[in-house]
Amino acid sequence: MEEIYVNAIHVEKGDSRTSASETGPRDSGRRFCRAALLGLGLLSVLLLAGLISLAVIYRDAVHGFAADLSILHANLTEDRSLLSSMTKERDQLNASLIGMTEERDRLHALSTQRWIMFSYGCYLLSNERNSWETARQDCRDRGADLVVIDSLEEQIFLFTFKTSVWIGLSDRDEQRTWTWVDGTPLTLSFWDYQQPNNLKKEDCVQTLTGKCENNWHDMRCSTVLPWICEKAA
Repeated sequence: MEEIYVNAIHVEKGDSRTSASETGPRDSGRRFCRAALLGLGLLSVLLLAGLISLAVIYRDAVHGFAADLSILHANLTEDRSLLSSMTKERDQLNASLIGMTEERDRLHALSTQRWIMFSYGCYLLSNERNSWETARQDCRDRGADLVVIDSLEEQIFLFTFKTSVWIGLSDRDEQRTWTWVDGTPLTLSFWDYQQPNNLKKEDCVQTLTGKCENNWHDMRCSTVLPWICEKAA
């Protein structure tokens, strides 16, 4: 009996060691799996945190780029507006320069051709004598016409030439209907005493020297006299 009991105890101890030896590797495997899972979880967390950080950085970069682009666009628009304004000013200056150059050339041409400026007109006293019709044609060839007197100031100014001259007044188209060469009817006149008298078909008008007012006389258009041309200044 004692031997059987001892054997039984020996068998139980042997089974206990066998069970302990089988359980050890299983626990180690479980701990390894848990550690691996924990590591993967931590790695996932770190990866997620990195992705979130990259997303935030990307968002800030995009917003910053958009802001820079907006500022650049605003600056470009402002530069274009400034360039357009400068271009307009340049064109205006060029136009003004061209106008001033043309005016200078025109005034120079007038001065070399003996034109005299008065008020809003330019006047030229001929250095020869001819009929009224020839005188008018000469003025037209110069881009002007025989002078039209429409104010007392202009009448007094013409007196300063100190010579009798043809002016652009006649009744050649209709007797006693005095008309200027520009087609306007006579409204302001400076006739001398008992003028016009229409003696010997006197259809054209000249000014006389001696007095600055009331010095107009009608005269035959074939008479040869100096004349005064007028054109706009």
